[in-house]
Amino acid sequence: MQLPYFYEENIPISKTLYTLSADTSKHCTQVLRMKTGDKLQLTNGLGVLATATITAAQKNNTVVQIEDIEHKEANHHTITIAISPLKNATRLEWFLEKATEIGVYGIQLIICERTEKQFIKLNRYKGIIIAAMLQSRQTWMPVFLEPIKFNNFIDNDIAENKLIAHCMNDDKQHINTKILSNSCSILIGPEGDFSPKEIEDALQKQYYPVSLGDTRLRTETAGIVAATLIKNKII
Repeated sequence: MQLPYFYEENIPISKTLYTLSADTSKHCTQVLRMKTGDKLQLTNGLGVLATATITAAQKNNTVVQIEDIEHKEANHHTITIAISPLKNATRLEWFLEKATEIGVYGIQLIICERTEKQFIKLNRYKGIIIAAMLQSRQTWMPVFLEPIKFNNFIDNDIAENKLIAHCMNDDKQHINTKILSNSCSILIGPEGDFSPKEIEDALQKQYYPVSLGDTRLRTETAGIVAATLIKNKII
């Protein structure tokens, strides 16, 4: 049976006593009813996996003895999905959850000309990413930064393969037929698609136009399809 699995940002890198955060302590003692002597695992989302035993089960400051520490290597591939925020926050949250479970390297929200204004709940979104990382029992959390403007992203994107999935009827190669390296980013536009100028700007920055299939996809669906297809090609 797998041990309960929690996120702790500041796990020590030595075998020592460690006090869990209030949220993790409450989940251990009140939700899971864990007691002194029970074992659990912790990750910091940066490759550390610690196995620990509870020495003092307390509501807000449970203490554990860290007994084993592993350092997991990061995936050899870096897949970054640069995606426009959505008017429907629930659909964006679904995308964040599933992209994390798939194991993408980075998720970047990009503000495009046709992005509909909305309140960006960064702390909530990070919480969803953390929960998805724990549910899928990963030790590496996707890089998730504050939203930036479309052109700021493409000006600073250093991926070896840079792709754009747009809806215009230009010549596009299906992503399955594209040869990809381990470093790949893909641009996914808002509900109204990228503007013609954005597409032209991306092409000028050496982004390659790709198709994700024969049907027109919602933004969040396109993001998941892109993440899955790219990962399957470069694993």
